[in-house]
Amino acid sequence: MAKHKHGEMDITAQEKTFDAFIRFTKWGTALVIGVLIFLALANA
Repeated sequence: MAKHKHGEMDITAQEKTFDAFIRFTKWGTALVIGVLIFLALANA
């Protein structure tokens, strides 16, 4: 088994997945807040 050398692994797939997760979380949060505001205004 080869020795592990820190920083040599290709992590582009992990970076793309993490970026997509963060983007989804931001849009999901904005959508939920928008729905809550709409419900609060529609119920007033």
